[in-house]
Amino acid sequence: MKCPGQDSRYWKPGAIFEVPCAQCGEPVEFFKDEPTRRCRKCGHKMVNPGMDFGCAAYCRFAEQCLGDLPPELLAQRNDLLKDRVAVEMKRYFGRDFKRIGHATRVARYAERIVREEKGDPAVVLTAAYLHDIGIPEAERKHHSSAARHQEEEGPRVARELLDRLGAAEELVQEVCDIIAHHHHPREEETLNFKAVYDADLLVNLEEDLKETNKDPDQIEDKIDELFLTESGRRLAREVLLKRDRKD
Repeated sequence: MKCPGQDSRYWKPGAIFEVPCAQCGEPVEFFKDEPTRRCRKCGHKMVNPGMDFGCAAYCRFAEQCLGDLPPELLAQRNDLLKDRVAVEMKRYFGRDFKRIGHATRVARYAERIVREEKGDPAVVLTAAYLHDIGIPEAERKHHSSAARHQEEEGPRVARELLDRLGAAEELVQEVCDIIAHHHHPREEETLNFKAVYDADLLVNLEEDLKETNKDPDQIEDKIDELFLTESGRRLAREVLLKRDRKD
């Protein structure tokens, strides 16, 4: 059975229409249920501007329903996935507002770092929101939120959550790998891992700075020594040293 929105039996007048090609201006005819069509004159591939991609942006069966999804829609799926992951993270932590706030700040900084470093925002932001998702299980099983217990318990919880959301397996695997060692960089690391690591480190240092009075030179030394990306270092100087000067 087709989705009613794509079943021609439910179509109304206007289900077949023309739009000008974005490249050459030649009219391109679309059927309502066509996700893309190529311009006959210049060959440019266009996304159907009249098609409702709402459910396809997150449905795991979208490819079966609509065929190969265009890059624009794949990007939209990743954006929607990030937003839904943020909601699920908050639901999972419940009233633990401290950890919700921590994860949200890590994601905010990670977004800035990954944009400058040209990594994969979908992987980085998903991992940033979920990097501490293993803490409740670590505390329940091991009576400790130590880093090694977080890393041990986090991937399973993250996978269950991402599978429910219909995330792509490749993304799930990379996110779970980042979570599994997010406090312990390997000798060779991916750019996506570095973005999450630096964002988490920045938030941890920012939280620590609220409770201690560190000399600016000490902060500068930590930034030079510990951060893995140049974008992370720049952001850390902006956030931590500016905060220190205000204090």
